[in-house]
Amino acid sequence: QVQLVESGGGLVQAGGSLRLSCTAPGTIFGANVMGWHRQAPGKQRELVADITSGGWPTYADSVKDRFIISRDNAKNTVYLQMNRLTPDDTAVYYCNCGYSWWGQGTQVTVSS
Repeated sequence: QVQLVESGGGLVQAGGSLRLSCTAPGTIFGANVMGWHRQAPGKQRELVADITSGGWPTYADSVKDRFIISRDNAKNTVYLQMNRLTPDDTAVYYCNCGYSWWGQGTQVTVSS
């Protein structure tokens, strides 16, 4: 059973920042695209950002210029730095590896 271990969620005020981390097994991390998705109550899960094995990122329009995705291949870890958070960013955030494996999710709540 492949496990992606997420951390870093929590409660923050609007305008604040959080950093999410996700560690994957080395056997799958290096060769795969890593991504963050989120699901708000009553909404479908959506892609927030992903990053290729070579380090090329893509972002949803809603988070562009506020969020930064990065990866440390030596630590098998992907990060999501979230800045200028708004209540609309409130959701469960899921780490994904290769569009095949998922983390358990971490709650991010932004208060107004």
